[in-house]
Amino acid sequence: MTHEQNRRFLAGDVAFNDEVFTSGTGLGPVFVATSCVACHAGDGRGTPFTTLTRFGQINETGNTFLHLGGPQLQNRALPGYAPEVVPPGATFARFTPPANTGLGFIELVSDTDLLAMADPDDLDGDGISGVPNWNYIPDYLNLPQGAVSQNGKYICRFGRKGAAFDLLHQTANAYNQDIGITSSFEPVDTYTGLSIDPEITDLTVRNVVFYLQTLKAPIQRNQNDARVQQGKALFSQIQCAACHKPELRTGYSALSPLSNKNFYPYTDLLLHDMGPGLDDGYTEGSAKTYEWRTPPLWGLGLSPNSQGGNFFLMHDGRARSIEQAIQLHGGEAAASRSNYNNLSQQEREAVLKFLNSL
Repeated sequence: MTHEQNRRFLAGDVAFNDEVFTSGTGLGPVFVATSCVACHAGDGRGTPFTTLTRFGQINETGNTFLHLGGPQLQNRALPGYAPEVVPPGATFARFTPPANTGLGFIELVSDTDLLAMADPDDLDGDGISGVPNWNYIPDYLNLPQGAVSQNGKYICRFGRKGAAFDLLHQTANAYNQDIGITSSFEPVDTYTGLSIDPEITDLTVRNVVFYLQTLKAPIQRNQNDARVQQGKALFSQIQCAACHKPELRTGYSALSPLSNKNFYPYTDLLLHDMGPGLDDGYTEGSAKTYEWRTPPLWGLGLSPNSQGGNFFLMHDGRARSIEQAIQLHGGEAAASRSNYNNLSQQEREAVLKFLNSL
């Protein structure tokens, strides 16, 4: 990057990793965390202690509990205030924070490419019918060239349900809903429901966005290991790659390191039916309660580095190993799970070795 771009990156790094909010700098009065890094230690995945609760929406018609604190539960509070509780009658899901690396590449995949991967009617008969999450987006977002609209909604791709449009949308929401910090982008105080003066500058928010856009993508390790290569071939053979697409491509970006680049996230960024076992009764945007965005697998083997030496996988961290995460796959992924289970022990170990290399 250029000198100016590096300066912006470092400013975003400081805001993300060093700034801890207090009541004197706008924290709360109800909140989930006091900083960005509290949920994303080392820019990695979160743990059960940093897992969020989202509540109040059961279908595409929207969230009927916004007046009671939805969509996010602020489970902590400053002295003199009461933390929120999930209101009676509200369904909810728990979301473990994902890793932050490589997000700039994901942001730049074109809507055209996403729609090309979608197969809502399973026309190719492979049992996989991924769909985008169509959602309304706030007015402060700038639409990139080629953005596709459907009935006033746009394709979103960030978050466990894929309900956030871009990294500005995700970041402004996180400041507001996670830390209780208002900005010109999200000026409504989560406690009072009233618009108040910004508690953080636009420049700081945009610096954090730039930091997230330019964090290095995870690099696969031991790529030339014969067992890793065997596992990679088996991963495709048993149809895991039908949703966890190995390779995607970015569109144009003014930031040359991200522009028109092939990258290897192992996701299609689409929603898939994951079966009743992962249906929490809560949703966002156009996603059904049983639909989840395919999470990128890059960096998977590094997850314990930020998770206290353990694995906490799936959307809520319920899987304590990669193999347990595979076994929790249902719905469209049930056939791939069965294919994995039908492999020999040596072949399953090769698949796990490959996944650990990502």
